[in-house]
Amino acid sequence: MNLLLFLVVGLVAGWLAGQIMKGKSFGLVGNLIVGVVGAFIGGFVFGELGINSYGLFGSIVSAVVGAVLLLWIIGLVKKA
Repeated sequence: MNLLLFLVVGLVAGWLAGQIMKGKSFGLVGNLIVGVVGAFIGGFVFGELGINSYGLFGSIVSAVVGAVLLLWIIGLVKKA
């Protein structure tokens, strides 16, 4: 059940990050991958900053922050 919840959080985070970054959506599977990788990035960044995120809402927030960072980095790499 935890894996399913993790995938749902990743999917939601990927979709939200795509909306925040002005339509940089990668489809269902792409959003899932961006969200899951973003969850790891967000967890790392929040941990380094000493920010704790608890519960489902906290997980989604940290995953969205990480996914937005990931999309921003991807945008920088594409421009180069």
